[in-house]
Amino acid sequence: MKVGVVFPQTEIGRDPTAAADFARAAEDAGYHHLVVYDHVLGAVPRGSGWVGYTHRDQFHEPFVLFGHLAAVTRRLELVTGILVLPQRETAVVAKQAAEVDVLSGGRLRLGVGVGWNSVEFEALGQDFHSRGARIEEQIAVLRALWTQEVVTFEGRWHRITQAGLNPLPVQRPIPIWMGGESDTVLRRIARLADGWLAGGTLRTPSSRLPETPGGYPAMVDRLRRYALEAGRDPAAIGLECRINYASGPAEWTRLAAEWRRVGGTHLSVNTMRAGLATPQAHLEAIRRAWEVLAGAF
Repeated sequence: MKVGVVFPQTEIGRDPTAAADFARAAEDAGYHHLVVYDHVLGAVPRGSGWVGYTHRDQFHEPFVLFGHLAAVTRRLELVTGILVLPQRETAVVAKQAAEVDVLSGGRLRLGVGVGWNSVEFEALGQDFHSRGARIEEQIAVLRALWTQEVVTFEGRWHRITQAGLNPLPVQRPIPIWMGGESDTVLRRIARLADGWLAGGTLRTPSSRLPETPGGYPAMVDRLRRYALEAGRDPAAIGLECRINYASGPAEWTRLAAEWRRVGGTHLSVNTMRAGLATPQAHLEAIRRAWEVLAGAF
């Protein structure tokens, strides 16, 4: 099982040196990958039921950030977890992803999802309600643009006539993983994705959400069943989840062992919301977590 870290988007601050230091520290410690969250815009909360990030939460733009981090790392896989794909123009995403892959020497894994923030979609001129259907067409377009010098494609949202990217990425195609936990998303992953980026962190039995009885092990079973129904080998679909640094070493090792038992291929440590006040504190936290997890496996 490959162990990575979550880039502390909302807590790392504006200093580019701090961002570079975090990525280098993760690579030097032995981590396999770095997961970066995505939001283009933060919204002022709408009503008392608003759940999620707001305009007060900082987010570095993933592709620009990866251009910065690719230059200061040599081995670390760079992962979006997740990029809200349907609110973006597909050919531009294909170009940006290909460029990151070229500049990093083939180290990009593109995690995508449909998103939840309708305010962002409105501001970016995209339809929030068709995002599920649109992402499926977008995945087909991305893979065509990453593997063919000249593409002709006509769908509901895309029309490309004898055009292509140059340079093409190192990976042809770049791996596409998908995030989310609804049954609709799991079925989509089973049909289309190279892997599943579970939408939250591994849960203890007492904190499993009512809509996911059995927790992640049961969801993995469903995903594998859907993959078989779609004519795919379930083993070909990667599985990644996250653990919270704030939960402590005993819980890290217990949850990591649980994820490995169900066939998890990747795991990431999230140091946000753990009371770490400085970028240096995040660096020290990921070093401590690595010592514990490396010893456990």
